[in-house]
Formats: sequence, structure tokens, C-alpha cells
Amino acid sequence: MENRHNVRVLLLDDDPFMNKLHFSMLMQMGFTSLSSTNSGQQALASMDRTTDMPHLIFLDLKMPHMDGIEFIRKLVERDFKGALILVSGEDERVLKTVTKLAKSQDIDVVGHLQKPITPKTLEALLCTWSPVERKERRKADRRKYVADELRSGINCGELINYYQPKVAVATGEVVGVEALVRWLHPDDGMIYPDQFIGIAEEHGLIDDLTFAVLKQALFQACVWRDEGLGLKVAINVSMDNLVALDFPDIVAELAAKAGIAPKDILLEVTESKLMRNPGVAMDILARLRLKRFVLSIDDFGLGHSSMAQLRDIPFDQLKVDKSFVHNAHADPTALAIYRASQTMATELGMEFVAEGVEDLEDWNLVRHTNCDIAQGYFIARPMPAADYPAWLQNWQQRLNHNFENDPETQ
Repeated sequence: MENRHNVRVLLLDDDPFMNKLHFSMLMQMGFTSLSSTNSGQQALASMDRTTDMPHLIFLDLKMPHMDGIEFIRKLVERDFKGALILVSGEDERVLKTVTKLAKSQDIDVVGHLQKPITPKTLEALLCTWSPVERKERRKADRRKYVADELRSGINCGELINYYQPKVAVATGEVVGVEALVRWLHPDDGMIYPDQFIGIAEEHGLIDDLTFAVLKQALFQACVWRDEGLGLKVAINVSMDNLVALDFPDIVAELAAKAGIAPKDILLEVTESKLMRNPGVAMDILARLRLKRFVLSIDDFGLGHSSMAQLRDIPFDQLKVDKSFVHNAHADPTALAIYRASQTMATELGMEFVAEGVEDLEDWNLVRHTNCDIAQGYFIARPMPAADYPAWLQNWQQRLNHNFENDPETQ
């Protein structure tokens, strides 16, 4: 980080000794615009009197009168645009919970440190942050799209599929791809799903969107089949797709027209949303299974009724959410959930899929735990279909070299 003397830092800790200690460390690291207080109320009052808000606040969580969580709530009310470093003697799980809470309210959290802080750990964390990296501003600058724009985009063929490979962990063999939709907007360029899937669900466009994705994926599966590449293609199915009883018939008809066997089409059902009509949804999913489509429960571990859905619906595959895979080797809580999910999948006779395999440590974890299938940036980012042959050749080379001196892992 450059120009540290220009970065305004506020230290908030009810222990004056800790404030002095951290003040001294930061001075030695080049920070000169420092202030400190032992009261959340005083900190807020000071911030309310100035337009020069802190760029960075060191926040102790456990303080009398106003604890760190309450202070974060007050920052949200003030539309705070700086960043936090959480400091506490509380256990790691509490720190992670508060970090997620702050981020969910658009407060930038650089990271968390357990007391006592050392200069080495502090410097390592500060090196990951710059005050010019304003995620909130970038988020606020994103356009908000309306239903008519999306409807036009679907009708005009502006939705395109990118494909992310999935590999068998034991062998590294590519066993399939997941189709991930993008909106190639004529004015704004590439628009990602988080900006339009919700619109589609809210305004009754989700079936049109899903079938547009499915038709492209089936066409591409035919192309790959003719090139000698036998790849199962997965598409995401919204809970809002599972309300029309003719959904299985439409999917089956599209597959038959494309000449793709249902067993080569995997439907990934996210469980992050409650079923509007569980009876109808179970009817639809059971019929899809009878037609030999492969069913996967996606983002497992995040949603509302994971256990009940596993009990009631004949899923073939359990796909554990990436938050329980990436860095799980260093996170005992995530690792416990990962292992429990894997055990459940095994006992239910389901394939176990790990998404979010981002680096070599994640890859080693899924290998050493005998995971069935892996997906994530370590293997490949989503790509246009035209890029798949070159990626496949590169992936085979990486496997042959066992990832030694692999630029993808650097």
C-alpha cells in the first residue's frame, strides 16, 4: 500500500493500552493520520462532526456500553464507505460470524485479527488492502435492469452460455460442464447472472430464460458429441421453474429433438430458496428422475430444507457449497460441514461434488478426502465453448506434470 501517511485510521478499543500498542505499530508502518478512542459513542460523535471519515477502523468487538456489533450497525446507518479490521480475543468462529454480518450489510472488512496482534500479522493483513479499492462504489455503479430489457434480451438471443468443466477427482478426467448464463448486453457488455436472475424470477421470465440456456447447452452438447467429446451438460433450475407440471415434458421434448439422452443432462436445483409448492415441485422432480434426467442438489448447506429435500426427492448428486470447500483445510468448521455432507452423500448412494476448488490446497483436500467430482477456478474458469479444446489440452498437460511449477497455482 502506497502513501500510508494519507490514510486516516481510527483505533477503537476500550483498553487504552491496546490503543497505544496498535498506535505505535501503525506509526512504525508509516501511518501518521491516526486517532483513537475507547468508546463507540465517542467515535460516532467524532465522525458525525467531520466530513473526513476514517478510511480504516480497527474495531474491538467486546466493549462496554456499545459492543462492536452495535457499532457496525451504526456505521451502516451512516453509510460508512471505509473499511474495518476486526480485533478481538473472541474465538475464530465469532470473528468470522461478525465478518460475514458486516459484509452482508456492504461494510468492507479487510479481515480479522485475534489479540494479541503482532506486527507480522498486522503487516500481512494491511498489504492486502488499499483505500482506493471501493467495492461498495463499484456495486452502486452497476446498472439496475428492468423486466422489459431482460425480456427483449431473451427474445433477441442476447443470452449466451459459458461452460465450466467438472473433473473426476481420482483421475482428473473431464466428466462434464456446467452451463452458466451471461447476458451480452448491446450497450453494457457482459452482464452476470446476479444482476438478472432475480428479475427473471420476480417477473415470470425464468422459464423463458431456463429454456434459452437449455437449448444452447443441448446444441453445444451435440457439437461436442460429434467431435468425440462425451460430456454431460448441467444447467441450473430455479425453484420457480418447478411450478408448471408440464416442465418435465418440455425438457424431455427439447432433449429428444437435440438427440441428447436424458442421462447426459444434469439439472442442478438450488436449495437456497423455499419451494413455493412442495407437492408440485416433488411431482416435477420425480417425473424428471423417471425420465432418466440426472438431478443434483446445488449449493448444499446454505438453504432452507436441505435434509428434508434429500429425504423426499430422489437426487443423484449432492453438490456442497463452495463456502465449505475453499480454504476448508484451514477452517475446522467448514471442514466439518464438508465431511458431514460427504458422509451423507455416500450413505445415500449419491455422487459428491465439491465446487469452489480455487487453489492447490483445495485440490489436495478433495483428493485426500476421495471426493467424486470437483469444479472451480483451480480447474477452470467459465469459458465460451470455443475455448474448451485449448483448455482441455492445457488441463491434460497440468495433470501430466502433477501441477509442479503450474502458473495456475501461483
